[in-house]
Amino acid sequence: MGLLQWMTLIVFFVTIAAVVVNKLDATVAALLGVAVMVWMGTMTEVEAAQLVDWNVMAILIGIWIIAGYFGKTGVPSWLSVQSLKLSGGRPGLLILVLSMLTGLLSMFIDNVVCILMMAPVALPLARALGIPATPLVLMIGFSANFMGTALLLGDLPPQMLHSVAGAEFFDFIWQHGRPSSFPILMLTFVITLAFMYVYGFRRIGKPTPEGVASVKADIPDPKFAAITCGMFVLTVVAMAMREHLGVKLGFIALTGAIITVLIIEAMGDKLKEAPSFEHIVQELDWRAVFFYIALFALVGGLEKTHILDMMANWLRPIFAQNYALGATILYWVTIPIVGIVEHDAYILTFLNTIKELGTQGVPPWPLWWVVLWAGTLGSNLTVAGAPALYVALRIAEKEEDRKVSLREFLSWSLPFCLVSSFVCYVFAMLIWVLPYAK
Repeated sequence: MGLLQWMTLIVFFVTIAAVVVNKLDATVAALLGVAVMVWMGTMTEVEAAQLVDWNVMAILIGIWIIAGYFGKTGVPSWLSVQSLKLSGGRPGLLILVLSMLTGLLSMFIDNVVCILMMAPVALPLARALGIPATPLVLMIGFSANFMGTALLLGDLPPQMLHSVAGAEFFDFIWQHGRPSSFPILMLTFVITLAFMYVYGFRRIGKPTPEGVASVKADIPDPKFAAITCGMFVLTVVAMAMREHLGVKLGFIALTGAIITVLIIEAMGDKLKEAPSFEHIVQELDWRAVFFYIALFALVGGLEKTHILDMMANWLRPIFAQNYALGATILYWVTIPIVGIVEHDAYILTFLNTIKELGTQGVPPWPLWWVVLWAGTLGSNLTVAGAPALYVALRIAEKEEDRKVSLREFLSWSLPFCLVSSFVCYVFAMLIWVLPYAK
């Protein structure tokens, strides 16, 4: 490699290390890394902006705006109380039901937003049943981080797959004549939750029917809730039909968000519980938006200096000799790495590397799915891999007014991560990798 390539690679790894160590704000570190690449000649400032997938940014902002309104409708609280009733006051079953509910919501809502919605409304339920908040909130965090990759809308990794490989909404359900992300991850999720129930949930607390009776919740403004939920559904349907509409997903998401805002603002005082648009905008995680913008530019720097081409050339003989073995190594090497390294950067880097492998005759789709699933599941190991888990951990510590030790955290995260990773690996090999290896 030439001097510029070595310098680019060093800047990339130093930036990722700064993000992992978390001594400097992750967004500041990422933007600083991009600035250094520009100043040393890896790319111009114009090229850095062009390397960002603004369509993905538009998806994130559009969905976050609608999700912001959704979180104020009272629907999450109402759903949580229904979960409590469904559990019959059995604490272990309540954790199971809330985890499933969180996972389902996270397929359409960013995982951090989903945690910020679900954890606060789950805490009163934990108090009513007299159970510790930590396992409940951590499971909400694991579940939100897990299922965000099941469909196109819930998290950045599937949207990056859309950017790199052109995966559409229904490709996450059924692709190339076989089930893909949604059915595989959903089945993996159900099996993992069943294991976690046997592993620990069933021993938490005792059934308390009186606790169920003491908790009530209603939707304070049904009209506001109906408008928000209706627009959410319409936006998701429109995004699913993107190929027929002939426009970008980001445009659809922003259109849905703008129409939602216009309707709510136009109705004014008729929607007494509706927050102002200014309030919704202030609650958006703008630091995350700028972090993702910088992430695309950083990985684009590797692509522009042909470092990803070199990685693809180095990996190609492994997959050419034994495709199944190569996919297995890629999967299980990814799991521990994303447990300690911010998983979005890792996934985006390898999605682009696999794209280069595809130009050299290596079937890319099984490997794209392998990286996507392993990168998501492995990030549940520690808070370093997924910022969403840090949010959940802070909520649990604040509720119980104590520090959650690493040992206690790993007692929940490690079995969840290992079981889900193993189950998904079996499905990935049988359904995707082995058919292409023949």
